[in-house]
Amino acid sequence: MTVRFITLEDREMRAGLLIAQGFVAVTAIPGGLFMVLGAWLGPESLGLPAEVYLPPALLEGTPFSSYLVPGLLLAVIVGGTQLWAFLLTIRRMRWAEFLAAVAGFALLIWIFVQMVFVPFSFLQALYFTAGLAEFGFLMVLLGLVPTPGHSGVESGQSASTPHGRSAGGNPKEA
Repeated sequence: MTVRFITLEDREMRAGLLIAQGFVAVTAIPGGLFMVLGAWLGPESLGLPAEVYLPPALLEGTPFSSYLVPGLLLAVIVGGTQLWAFLLTIRRMRWAEFLAAVAGFALLIWIFVQMVFVPFSFLQALYFTAGLAEFGFLMVLLGLVPTPGHSGVESGQSASTPHGRSAGGNPKEA
């Protein structure tokens, strides 16, 4: 069995993953809730400047007549999985890597679907980049991508994750 010590680089990758997850969670959950409340109560009742309201014209050509369902999806599916992944990652819990991948996929799918219906915006590029960064950090942490100065696998050793599991999934390799 190969023992893999947690390096400074691992801490940096984990910190990057946590920053990306935290950023998406902290912005997607309130953003989705504002969409839901705006659809339910009316955007004027939220007391926000008119410039931050989403125009109803953005929903033309979509299966939605209001921002209620998109807001719920953004808050619960995108923001919720990011928050859950963040909490598991910060506590180094068993399913953290799996949930980080699920949260990253949910974010990228959200952006891909959004780009089909909504004209391109800077925010789409920003959140797409955050999703790709999550995958990059996760792949390095899992030992799936070698990085400069840290090849991941020494000659005659098998690649293992920070938890001692084999990167290839075969427990006999660890």
